[in-house]
Amino acid sequence: MEKVLSYREFVSGLPAEGKCFLLLYRGGSEQSACACKNVGKVAEGNDKIRFFSADVNEVRDIHSHYGIDSVPSLLVFDDGRLTGVVKGCHDSSYYLALIQNSLYRPDTESGNKPARTVTVYSTPACSWCNTLKAWLNKNGIQYTDIDVSRDQAGAEAMVRRSGQQGVPQTDIDGQIVVGFDQPRLKELLKIQ
Repeated sequence: MEKVLSYREFVSGLPAEGKCFLLLYRGGSEQSACACKNVGKVAEGNDKIRFFSADVNEVRDIHSHYGIDSVPSLLVFDDGRLTGVVKGCHDSSYYLALIQNSLYRPDTESGNKPARTVTVYSTPACSWCNTLKAWLNKNGIQYTDIDVSRDQAGAEAMVRRSGQQGVPQTDIDGQIVVGFDQPRLKELLKIQ
């Protein structure tokens, strides 16, 4: 990944055609370290697509320019235009699918669905967690994924909110759904 130190430096390296990615992260954060490691794995094996990274501790103008208020966030660019944002840390296979266009990404400009704050608390080994995330992707719901097996603070926040330790748990605008309770998820997300 190419490290950039300002918005101007990033824009000067942004290709006018094709895909590229910019990972915004915060040095010293577990979630950011996870995202850096997993995006880095994908970037190493790909010489056709450019990957940039910026530490928000050092770079103050990129995240504000694109309206990014949480890190880690992977910004997706097509033909020099921002087309998507993937928040949180995901497995390297998720990022690989993203760059290969085999992963569904909702259209961030459609405006068909009201913006919701959705956080999924999960672990990589949890099959219901993966089912839940696939269902959210299929329905075009953007979410932040917190891996509670790696993020102690995230795990503690989850238990504080719900009183339960099991995963998956989904926080939708402050309402907690424990497990993959599809009828409740549809109700809160207003999915028919």
